[in-house]
Amino acid sequence: MSTAATSLPERNAAEVAELFLSPEVAATEVLARRTRQRRQMFVGQVASYSLGCFVLLLYGYDGAVAMHVPSLFFVGGLSIIGIFVVMSEAGVGDRSTDHYLTVFQISAHMALQFVFLVSVPTIGISFIAVLFLIFAFGTLRMTSAQAMITWALATAGLAAVFLGSDLPIGIPVATRLQRTATMLCFVLVIGQCAFLGLFGATLRKILYRRSIELKAAYQRIEELAELDELTGAHNRRCIMRVLEAEMEKSRRASKTCAIALIDLDWFKRINDAHGHPIGDEVLRTFAITIFANIRPTDSFGRYGGEEFLLVMPDTTTDVAQRMLERLRGIVADLDWSAFSPGLHVTISAGVTTLRDIDTADTFLARVDSALYSAKAQGRNRIATS
Repeated sequence: MSTAATSLPERNAAEVAELFLSPEVAATEVLARRTRQRRQMFVGQVASYSLGCFVLLLYGYDGAVAMHVPSLFFVGGLSIIGIFVVMSEAGVGDRSTDHYLTVFQISAHMALQFVFLVSVPTIGISFIAVLFLIFAFGTLRMTSAQAMITWALATAGLAAVFLGSDLPIGIPVATRLQRTATMLCFVLVIGQCAFLGLFGATLRKILYRRSIELKAAYQRIEELAELDELTGAHNRRCIMRVLEAEMEKSRRASKTCAIALIDLDWFKRINDAHGHPIGDEVLRTFAITIFANIRPTDSFGRYGGEEFLLVMPDTTTDVAQRMLERLRGIVADLDWSAFSPGLHVTISAGVTTLRDIDTADTFLARVDSALYSAKAQGRNRIATS
């Protein structure tokens, strides 16, 4: 015999999907989606009671139960559903952490099964089977405390029936029609169990796929947290972390490490003469150019404003100076007038290599001094320290 339990896993899937698939959806959209999910659940419950009523009609037609039992069962189920529909549309559940009011729904549907178990004990096994199915489906959503509460209620009800009464609880199989109805009862229960298993497998696949998507999204977020929004280069915090790591690595391996502090010459004049949007395009184009012309082992980041830090592991001063001279020439030779007529961009840079006594601060202080020297000599040049 089928009951309202059928739609409970659907509710659980919707809740899990809400938590894992769209955690940043606006509150109004969340409420609208929850309402749709509850409506789908109620439709499933009506279908379940309809199937249960059909099985009872077979028993009634054969004379195993009174003919009014199926209609009472159906009306009782619809009454419970109707109460929760009204509460749902009024938004009562939305004020609770469990917007389906699972414990109350499970308790109400189990109470209905107990009523008919006591009223029609000759087919009581059918109602008992559904009792356990309702509880099993309900645990998909309930917390441990809620599960213990409903378990205690179910245990109390079963104890009252089996230990507090002498009701002849059974299942009729005397005639072919009774056997058919009994078979359908258990077929429907088993079918719901099978549905639960298939549903769980589908949910696991969805969650697995979503977990992969979330991992990719989190990775992207971490990357964005380390990147300068305008240029795509490492931001200051990230490039400083890279610098300290490379310094430590170089010391352990007894290798050299060079850094360069690069500055776009007269960048304020570019902003003033051509506008800040052009200035932004200059910064982006410069960063792309540097990325395209450095080694995979090098790290490049925006140190601040129009200053950029280039970290070059396992690189001597001479090699670093030649690399920066090449980069300086590439930047100077670009057709900057494509952005704005008369625009010309050059760079100055300071270059230095790591010393045994250097800290990150002293290392940067020396490269900054070298950059200052390059500017003092007229810009568009490379200086070492």
